[in-house]
Amino acid sequence: MKTNPLGARIARFFAVLLALYSDAQAAPVNLVNESPVSVVQIDPTTWLVDFGKVAFGNLQIEATGSVGRELTVHFGEAQKGGRIDRQPPGTVRYAKVSARLDRLASIVAPPADVRNTTPPAILTPAEWGVVLPFRWIEIEGWDGVLRPEQLRRRAAYDATWQDEAASFRSSDPLLNQVWELCRYSIKATTFAGVFVDGDRERIPYEADAYLNQLSYYACNPHVAMPRDTLDYLLRHPTWPTEWAPHLIFMAYADWQHTADKPWLESHFEALKPMLQLDRAGADGLLTSTAEQIRWGDIVDWPQAERDGFQFQTVNTVVNAFHLRALQLMAELATALGREDDAREYRSRFGNGCDAFQKKLFDPPRGLYRDGIGTDHASIHANLFPLAFDLVPAERRPVLTEWLRTRGMACSVYGAQYLLEGLFGADGSDAAIHLILAEGDRSWKHMVNSGTTITWEAWDQRYKPNQDWNHAWGAAPANLLPRFVLGVQLVEAGWSRVLIRPPQGEAVTWCEGKVPTPRGQVEVRWERAGGFNLLFTLPEGMVADVDIPVSAEDELVLVNSERVEASRHGSHWHLTALKGKNQISTYRHN
Repeated sequence: MKTNPLGARIARFFAVLLALYSDAQAAPVNLVNESPVSVVQIDPTTWLVDFGKVAFGNLQIEATGSVGRELTVHFGEAQKGGRIDRQPPGTVRYAKVSARLDRLASIVAPPADVRNTTPPAILTPAEWGVVLPFRWIEIEGWDGVLRPEQLRRRAAYDATWQDEAASFRSSDPLLNQVWELCRYSIKATTFAGVFVDGDRERIPYEADAYLNQLSYYACNPHVAMPRDTLDYLLRHPTWPTEWAPHLIFMAYADWQHTADKPWLESHFEALKPMLQLDRAGADGLLTSTAEQIRWGDIVDWPQAERDGFQFQTVNTVVNAFHLRALQLMAELATALGREDDAREYRSRFGNGCDAFQKKLFDPPRGLYRDGIGTDHASIHANLFPLAFDLVPAERRPVLTEWLRTRGMACSVYGAQYLLEGLFGADGSDAAIHLILAEGDRSWKHMVNSGTTITWEAWDQRYKPNQDWNHAWGAAPANLLPRFVLGVQLVEAGWSRVLIRPPQGEAVTWCEGKVPTPRGQVEVRWERAGGFNLLFTLPEGMVADVDIPVSAEDELVLVNSERVEASRHGSHWHLTALKGKNQISTYRHN
């Protein structure tokens, strides 16, 4: 009997819908009362209220002297002409509410939107009332003066969130604004209790969740929300091919962050299907059927951000993810003492990596093709291998230089991996340039737009229905602490870190704090003649340090005493430092 693919997909959708209904509830999240930053009278009975930043919540009004009064309340995520935009683009939020102040403290909430207040969306607690993202309120029909203390936004945030856990400042004020935009984006999008993809659907997706997890750890050291999200997605995976290995990435990130063997052991078997080994050919590379190419292989999102990628039965992006997942699963298996699994995954990785290099790399150009059967080389076929350390050292200079010339020819999702690859290849100036580039494909554009939460896409014209509250657009929240401040995790549980300030001249000094389960890592560095670095580690942590080399005849001091540092390429290398240390270089004359 022939099956109907569309009918099967509809049946799967409703099966998932029913499965989600039982557990699509938010984990514990606090409602925080926030005061407005300004209240401005528009006309005798109309007031415009600004809360400074967008947050998910609703409104409490103290109706002193106005009990029983009828009001019209407008909620807005965007402004136009100094007023709330009542016809905003795409999925940018606006709501109008008729409210009667029937008690001294009345809760005014927007009407329910079926798209994100019923399953399969993650539901917020019913006792809160409906929440939506908004920054501005307009109140019509108010009698008398509206005082700021009469208004509170009831905003929803992760109950464990610590605003002071992380910090980042540098010599570039715009870069500092980018970090704060991205840090706050992570905080504001914790409203659902698990990581969701934005307000349009409020559904977890694996790629969104992993990028969110990386930035969450860079801003807040707790693990409950990332773990709850991973557990949810293991029960309810979504369909894109490359989204499945992101669950392995999430588990590996948890292991690195916590070194929690019991937790990892309890999840290991559930991760194995995410390798998609049923799709592996004799050469170890994954293959895609016509249906998988049409329905599952995603490369980037939205579709217009794929840089002309040509889909093939053997797809370079799919296989880059597969090889990275095998590599990480081998490491996890070794950590758990599962030697049979570790050997299998190492063997599969070795065979697959050999085939990847032989069949997908184009030596004359020094680039990877999109797949077997095409000569097209998209940015994606090259940025993912670089980010996943699949590019042999001798090939990196040509490939990295080519990526620099291409600019930000990928989405905000792909940018996480593009920038990881560039930063990791000592291309910090190039990466920072992309973050702060002119035009509408950078975080400079987001900052200059006035948004207070990162977007789903670079601009409305690239995704007309985009959310303005998408955490997968907040990659600098994790990239800047790792590669500009220079704090990188080396051993599981934060027992060892690498402090590696960047080469280049884009930033001349940087300081900040990185939260870990052991406590904060505090760093300050500056280029001033030589190089000066001051850092403090929490108890139980050691640091290896790479200091950029400024001159051949430099000397290295640690706490004012000369030491013999080893030279590793363009860096001086020091090992196993503890506590508080001041390191400096100066030229020997």
